[in-house]
Amino acid sequence: MPGGKHVLGKINQQRVFGTAKVGDRGQIVIPKEARELFGIKHGDTLLILGEAETGLIVSRPDVLNNLADELLNNVKKED
Repeated sequence: MPGGKHVLGKINQQRVFGTAKVGDRGQIVIPKEARELFGIKHGDTLLILGEAETGLIVSRPDVLNNLADELLNNVKKED
């Protein structure tokens, strides 16, 4: 993996794909194994979320939209 350390494996059923260096333009390369597993292709838009203490989350927007729909549907059912 150019520019990063390859640490592919699993920890508590969570996948570890490796590390990535931030380039001059602030870009990172998502490891090939992660792109293939999550169906991320050239030109895809990704959502970047962050929390000061825990770090960043990178996700396809549709995944979080589906989660939001489920949460909102559960709230409506409880009303």
